[in-house]
Amino acid sequence: MGRGLIPIPRTLRARLVAAAAISILAAVVLLGIAAVTLVNHELRASLDRALRQRAEEVAQLAVSAPAVLTGPGALESPVSGRQIAVEVIDARGRILARSETLGARLLPEDSLARQARVAGRTGFEDIRSGGRPFRVYAAPIADAGGPAAGGAVLVASDTSDIPDTIGRLGFVLVLSGAVVALLAALAAAVLTRRSLRPLSRLVDAAGEIERTADPTRRLPAAGADDEVGELTGVLNRMLASLEQARAGERRFLADASHELRTPVTTLLGNVEYAARHGADAEVLADLRRDASRLARLVDDLLVLERAAVPAQEQNVVDLAALVGDVVAAEATVGAGTGHGDRDRDRVSLAETVPVRVRGDEDELRRAVTNLIENALVHGPPEGEVTVALRAAEGQALLTVRDQGSGPDPAGRERLFERFWRGPDTSGRPGSGLGLSIAAAIAERHGGRIEVDGPAFTIVLPEA
Repeated sequence: MGRGLIPIPRTLRARLVAAAAISILAAVVLLGIAAVTLVNHELRASLDRALRQRAEEVAQLAVSAPAVLTGPGALESPVSGRQIAVEVIDARGRILARSETLGARLLPEDSLARQARVAGRTGFEDIRSGGRPFRVYAAPIADAGGPAAGGAVLVASDTSDIPDTIGRLGFVLVLSGAVVALLAALAAAVLTRRSLRPLSRLVDAAGEIERTADPTRRLPAAGADDEVGELTGVLNRMLASLEQARAGERRFLADASHELRTPVTTLLGNVEYAARHGADAEVLADLRRDASRLARLVDDLLVLERAAVPAQEQNVVDLAALVGDVVAAEATVGAGTGHGDRDRDRVSLAETVPVRVRGDEDELRRAVTNLIENALVHGPPEGEVTVALRAAEGQALLTVRDQGSGPDPAGRERLFERFWRGPDTSGRPGSGLGLSIAAAIAERHGGRIEVDGPAFTIVLPEA
């Protein structure tokens, strides 16, 4: 089966031109129909008024001066530029006077004439005489004496000129509509070509970017503050975001490779040593530590990748109970940061209020743990780390604070970058992913992390 009898234009320009031409043509057609209908109505109404006026004049003459009606040419006066035929009949239907223009034709003595002379009613009727259309009007003559008393006046006019006029008007309107539609199509073609020229350049430039797969290139400016210019700006900003994301991915891969290379190299070296000299307690401890570091790093990468995707299903989490469990665990077994037993009893709970949030309990636990570990690693070696939970204006505020001076303001903007570590942290444990993971988890739950000196605060919406 075909898709249709009328082919649909494929290009936007062709569709716009077709829409403009069809719209103008439809408007002209509707205007033409209205004009023809109105003109036809006015012509027929004007004819009816002329017939009525002539009938009234002849009826008055039949009463006041009946002898005048039989005079030569007395009934030949045109009305409103139209030649009107007149016939006067008496009460018995006999003709008393008639227009010379009728010649041998007689106006029909039918129900219209009988109603006029018998019942005194007026009325119109369309007839055909001699193969031509006529409009007839009948009016009674008042019974005031005289030969025409009680009779009727019949007036008629040829109406063949009305269809001719309507036909000529329709032809002119159709021709005008076709010309106007053609002109509209040409104007639309010129305007759309000029308007779509920036879009064509945009398509060419985008195709070149697709061909080269180079997100550093940009689309040419449209040069006008319109929809195309706005689209160009949006696409260029999108390209900038893609370029930044690609640069971030490359940097992430480079940093991940660098961070993975150290534990993998150490692990391979210890395995090589064990293969040659046998495994002793110290080598096994090194192997276990390197494997744990590698597993932790891989786990961090997986968590970071998952946290980049918005959460789909979220449960209500008792944040106060969660914070209490994390602090208790840290105070019991240490933070696992390499400080060993020195980390015990350094973490304490300052204050908590009952707060519930929506999210993933394990992820939130991971974010709190990472902030505590960051405070233990980068705070004073013997300093205390306090955790506080409060609520304000529909938000849960979870603050982890150490007793140091906080991160260097010069590196504040890079604080949550993946694998970024400050210049004075080379001898400290960690991979530079803890704060990145915490920030990503907070954003995944519709929140953020605020930094104020040594205080890191997770801000989450309350459930």
